[in-house]
Parts: sequence; structure tokens; C-alpha cells
Amino acid sequence: MPKFVIERNIPGAGNLSAGQLKAVSQKSCGVLRDMGPGIQWVQSYVTADKIYCVYLAPDEQTIREHASLGGFPADAINRIMTVIDPATAE
Repeated sequence: MPKFVIERNIPGAGNLSAGQLKAVSQKSCGVLRDMGPGIQWVQSYVTADKIYCVYLAPDEQTIREHASLGGFPADAINRIMTVIDPATAE
């Protein structure tokens, strides 16, 4: 299944409390359960004013549907074409 990175502009994201992050995560997981196995959240990275999420999904529209149902922004959605790391240089 294709892998995507989603950029979510959320001012103050880095200041969200553990409880707030838990609530957002629970909301996302609930929407994912309702949508079925065609979409999967892999992980997210929280920065000062953005959250970058990695998802497996058949297409961009499925990710937009998840964002809409959950009330999350999805300001940019990019398909990951390949992954490189330090081992790539060897």
C-alpha cells in the first residue's frame, strides 16, 4: 500500500499536553476504526507548529476523508516514493 506524509499546520502543536495529544490520537484511531483496514496510521512527528504524520493508504483521497471526518487539517499530502538513510550511502 502506498505510504504518505501529511503536513498538518497546528499552531502551538509543540505545546500540546500529553492529555491533549492522547485525545487527538484517540480521535484519529476512532476514525480509522470506522473507515476500516484500508488506511493505517504509522507514526507522527510533533514540531513547534506542525505535526507530520506517516500513513499507509490507497490514495490521497482516503487520507483527506480521514482528515475531514476527524476534523484534522491536511495542509499537504505527499506520497513517499522511497526512503533513504545513512546505509544508502554505503
